[in-house]
Amino acid sequence: MLTRRNLTALAAAAVVAPAVAHAPVASAKTAKGGVADPLRDLIVINSLGGLEDPNKANLDADAPLSKRVIDDAVASGLTAMNITLGYVSGDAEPFETSVRGVVSADKMVREHSDRLTKALTAADIRRAKADGKIALIYGFQNAAQMGTQVDRVDLFADLGVRVVQLTYNPQNQLGGGSMAAATLPLTPFGREVVERLNARRVIVDLSHSGQQTCLDTARASKAPICISHTGCRALNDVPRNKTDEELRLVADKGGYVGIYFMPFLADRQITGDDVCAHIEHAIKVCGEDAVGVGTDGGTTGIDDMEGWKKAFADQILHRRAMGVSAPGEQPDRFTFAPDMYGPDQFRILARKLAQRGHPPRRIEKVLGGNFLQYAADVWGG
Repeated sequence: MLTRRNLTALAAAAVVAPAVAHAPVASAKTAKGGVADPLRDLIVINSLGGLEDPNKANLDADAPLSKRVIDDAVASGLTAMNITLGYVSGDAEPFETSVRGVVSADKMVREHSDRLTKALTAADIRRAKADGKIALIYGFQNAAQMGTQVDRVDLFADLGVRVVQLTYNPQNQLGGGSMAAATLPLTPFGREVVERLNARRVIVDLSHSGQQTCLDTARASKAPICISHTGCRALNDVPRNKTDEELRLVADKGGYVGIYFMPFLADRQITGDDVCAHIEHAIKVCGEDAVGVGTDGGTTGIDDMEGWKKAFADQILHRRAMGVSAPGEQPDRFTFAPDMYGPDQFRILARKLAQRGHPPRRIEKVLGGNFLQYAADVWGG
């Protein structure tokens, strides 16, 4: 399942870094150098992230979660994150793979119940903040596992899945993905699934959808929809980024837009300032109450960067050969901003936004407040 989010781990399969001491990260009360932590009192929510170690080659979903990965996630200031489970792309059987993914996630939460918890409502996220834990939001990045049976929505909702993305990059039985023709509509079955997701108070995610499927779904959904991780096409014209029309419609319907840390610049490597520019454009189009952050990455840094670069390039070429690579992916353009990576990424973002003139209340909304309110509107609690 070659998602961009796990490319760092896939690259690690080709180059396992030697054990090295990584720099200590900020505590919950102070940041580096004893400076006050800008995240101390905030609820920080990553609307699409992960718990991966880019320095390990073992990609088995049932492999134990390393202490370092948990330590880094906690130290990053995260309160909650939407994690990808189950089928995304490839030859695996979608339904069985997705059920196993939920079972594996439940096992992980049980084994690390002192620091992880499962989020079913917005209240669970607030409780995680109070308890010093990270709330994991179970999400899918494809709905191919629904097959032709809309009642599978009920099964996955009962298992605790709270976010369902309708398509990955290719077309599926619900609609068009970002690699398919932009004019492909939401299908009749897709409309059935959206209606059932609404009824079960599951978030409908359109991050990887094609343009027409996104617009159709925003109009058809009785509940506000989510674009958990995207960029702004007005700033960089690639299909994986959303047009102003899509962004505005989602916001006008009460939805949420998360900006990722990979806006796919074709001419150079992205930086933290590029991410800020996409956040600012989204705020201009959607308003400051609809925009947040969905990094599409983890919080653990890379130890052997030079070795990882080569392996990453190989994996991008492999994704192209598999037909799942999104336009804009380049072998020499990392899917993260190197100056805003690792456990301090949210602190760096908060400070960058402050330096660019954004007031504290707006930064609080972008870093998690907006998603929390949106989740409460859809899930309750």
